[in-house]
Order: sequence, then structure tokens, then C-alpha cells
Amino acid sequence: MRKLKNSELDRLSVDDFKSVAKTPLIIVLDNIRSLNNIGSVFRTSDAFLVEKIYLCGITATPPHKDIHKTALGSTETVAWEYAENTLDLVEKLKSNGVKICSIEQAENATMLNDFIPEQQTTYALVFGNEVKGVAQKVVSASDMVIEIPQFGTKHSLNISVSAGVVIWDVFSKLKTKG
Repeated sequence: MRKLKNSELDRLSVDDFKSVAKTPLIIVLDNIRSLNNIGSVFRTSDAFLVEKIYLCGITATPPHKDIHKTALGSTETVAWEYAENTLDLVEKLKSNGVKICSIEQAENATMLNDFIPEQQTTYALVFGNEVKGVAQKVVSASDMVIEIPQFGTKHSLNISVSAGVVIWDVFSKLKTKG
């Protein structure tokens, strides 16, 4: 086997990306501290054609060199918006028919492997602060909580890793069913 060159990957141009049909996923970053995590979420969102990212609270916004370092230009492709208050944003999205899914460890959480997304539904996936997770008020306002099953000694994953796992899983389930 031979590794492919970047020129052989048949990637979308920025203009094509902006006009192509998106995955019905919205990413909400609830008070993320790490600029590298923010950039990584942009890059993953670009890879799986995420509709939009909301950067909330203390979450930094582009342009910033440390976001750019991991985003590699995806801040120019993925639509994004800043919202000061995550709970207000969640209520607004819910009123527009978006299903809110906090990615968290909580009572009665649905394990990611058991989550079956509905077609013709837009989901907002809320990822929380590196230390405190998703704010309890946001978890309480969510339509559901999705938990990533973990089997080792640690109780959490890095937020950018969590986003990668969940976005890929939901994307693949939607594409398989669609």
C-alpha cells in the first residue's frame, strides 16, 4: 500500500464546503478553556460536515493563533457564532425544534452505542468545560444526555476526543440510515 498525497484526497474547496448539504448537527461548546480543544472541534466538525458551532461563555473565538494551530483553516469553513449564555442558547435552539443532547455522565444517560438518531432531526451536541463538564442547568434543560462508555480507570476523556468520538458516531449512524 502507498499513502495518498493530499492532492489525491479529493477534498472540497472552501466554496464547495459552504454550499454542500450539511449533517444535521450543531456543536455547542460550553465554557471551553483550551484554545487547542476549540481548534480540534472545528477540524472534526469540518471533516463531518457539521452545520454550525456555537462558542459559549469563556470559550474563545477565532481568529486566534492557538485555535488556528489545530483548526488548520476549518474556522473559515464551518459556520460559527458566539453566544454569551449557553442556557439561553439551548432554550432558543429547542424553540426552533433542535434536540439538545448534553454529552455528560448523568443519571439515566443514554450510552452512545445505544443512541439511535432520528432522520430529519437536527441535534445540538453540548460539550462542557474541561474540569466542570456541561453546566448542570444546561444538562437539566437538555432533551437527553448521551454518555460515552468507558472501561478503564479514568472517568473522562479530553473534550476534543469526546467530540471526535460522538460526532463520528452520530454522523456514521445518520449516513447508514440515510
